[in-house]
Amino acid sequence: MAKWQERAELLFKTEGLNNLKNANVLVVGLGGVGSFAAEFLARAGVGNMTIVDGDTVDITNINRQLPALHSTVGMPKVHVVGDRLMDINPELNLTRVQEFLSPERAYELVTSDFDYVLDCIDSITPKLNLLIAAKRKKVKVISNMGAGGKYEASKVKVRDISKTEYCPLAKNIRKRLKKEGISSGIKAVYSTEMPDESSLKMTDGTNFKKSFYGTNSWMPCLFGLHAAETVVKYLLKKN
Repeated sequence: MAKWQERAELLFKTEGLNNLKNANVLVVGLGGVGSFAAEFLARAGVGNMTIVDGDTVDITNINRQLPALHSTVGMPKVHVVGDRLMDINPELNLTRVQEFLSPERAYELVTSDFDYVLDCIDSITPKLNLLIAAKRKKVKVISNMGAGGKYEASKVKVRDISKTEYCPLAKNIRKRLKKEGISSGIKAVYSTEMPDESSLKMTDGTNFKKSFYGTNSWMPCLFGLHAAETVVKYLLKKN
C-alpha cells in the first residue's frame, strides 16, 4: 500500500483497503456536505469516484464549504474539489461532471457500476429524482437532509428515511417518495433539532432552490462526515 495509507491500513487491514480501492462511489453535490464527504472518502482510500456539481464557488460559501476560499471564488466546484482529491490520492480514478442534475440526467448517471450513491443535494426536485433513480436501479444510496438553521452536533443521526423525525426536509422527501411507492430502504443523515425559522430566506427559485436556512461552519461538514462514515463502513463490510 502507498505510504500515505499506513495509518489507514493499521485500522482497515489490507483487505479493507483493497475493498476501498476497488469501490466506485458517486457524490452528487459539492457544497458544505458533499465537498467534505468526497474528501473523507478519498482520504479513506476509495479508488473510483464520480463527483457532480454545476455550481461555482460563491463568496457566501466561505463560511461552510471546503472548496470555498477568497482565492477560489468564481471557480467551478468540480474543478476545485477534483484537483484537491487528486492531490490527496494521485491514483484516484476520478470523473468530474460539471452540471446541475436534471431529472433526466439522474436516471442516466446512476448505474449499477456504483457501489454507493451519496445524495448531497440541497434542492428538492433533483434530490428526489436521484433517490428514485437509485432505488429503481437497486443502487445503495444515502441522502442528506436539512443541515441549515441548526447548531447541535450531537443531534445528527443516520437512520432509514422512514424513521426520520423533526426534520421538515425529511418529511417533505418522505411524502414525495411515498407517492412513488418508496417508503423505506434509503439511509438518511438528519438532525432531530428543529431549524431556526427566523434564519429562513426565500430565493428566485433558480436551479430548483426556492429557499435556504442560515448555516454555520460545522453542521454541513458533520452531515458529510456521517454520510462518508456510513459508506466506508459498508465498503469495509462493517455494517
